[in-house]
Amino acid sequence: MKMISRRSFMAVAGAATAAVALTACGGSKSGSTSTAASTSTAASASAAAGDAAAAANDPKVTLVYAEVNPLDTIVGQTGSHFKEKVEELSGGSVVVDVQASGVLGSENDVLDAILGGSTSIDISRISAFALTSYGCNKSKLLSIPFTFNNRAHFWNFANSDLAPEFLNEPQELGLPVRGLFYGEEGFRHFFTVKPVATIDDLKGMKLRVSNDPVMNGMVEGLGANPTVVAFGELYSALQTGVVDGAEQPIANYKSNAFPEVANNLILDGHTLGAVQAVITDNAWGKLTANQQAAVMAAAADTQKFNADLSETAENKVLEELRSSGCNVVDVDDKTPWQEACAKVIKDNTSDQAELYQKLLDMKA
Repeated sequence: MKMISRRSFMAVAGAATAAVALTACGGSKSGSTSTAASTSTAASASAAAGDAAAAANDPKVTLVYAEVNPLDTIVGQTGSHFKEKVEELSGGSVVVDVQASGVLGSENDVLDAILGGSTSIDISRISAFALTSYGCNKSKLLSIPFTFNNRAHFWNFANSDLAPEFLNEPQELGLPVRGLFYGEEGFRHFFTVKPVATIDDLKGMKLRVSNDPVMNGMVEGLGANPTVVAFGELYSALQTGVVDGAEQPIANYKSNAFPEVANNLILDGHTLGAVQAVITDNAWGKLTANQQAAVMAAAADTQKFNADLSETAENKVLEELRSSGCNVVDVDDKTPWQEACAKVIKDNTSDQAELYQKLLDMKA
């Protein structure tokens, strides 16, 4: 895809984005996230609340928000929370129209559209690595297998001074989008049509992947055959035997009814489902300074909301899956999985070894 000409990065966005990375709740040694709001979150929310009255008198703007998963998933609830906070903190002058369940297309479809100049979508919740194919190599590091050893490790990154460097990368490359906030939807695990008890059982299977080099390399390392299938077609692909399995966070696995056609889940936790929301420059330019401040304060609040929600929601879904008869297999020793992924880890981090080491060093 042709690189889009670089656009200037508004100072207000840069400052607000830096604040976002410092606002979500931090992790504990146990791997759970803290529920205490940070000082910067409170300050941002307070400032935005102070601007709400002024923003309420600004011209009304509607922002269309694309979400590929249903509203009852972790990311769906995150989108709904962002909508509520934006509308509250802008005094109602900014309305967020959340279009969920992939009605606007897959993540790649949406990104292709907005990076190609479409103005019909303003905000998209994407996987953190989705911009990799558009030149954002830093984001690729967030999807490397076994990078984050628990949730607290990821939130240590998301709360750090390093996070804005990742969120701002699209602007640095001249892409017409900017990061709003980080989140996560739980660790990703493989699920299959036929029972799988160990890593060896995946050998020879056709496993659905997105069109991503890291995911392709990981599946090949496991001895399986990576097969690209659009997310919206995955249910039927499992049902008809086009693929033998796939991988998703637990909440997405259940909400998309995949247990109906692939009722075997092995908890390998190969990557954490790191996500982010991005807004187009076109949409950002429609907002007044007060509205921009409200959006960024809502983003900070939403990042914290996601951190508080993700682990609790995932544990609840896992319990429901077990009780409903899903064949859930625990993985006590992940060493064979990590060894199988050694090549794809090295191949995709060697050109950013120092930056990747910084991520690893943030472990809880």
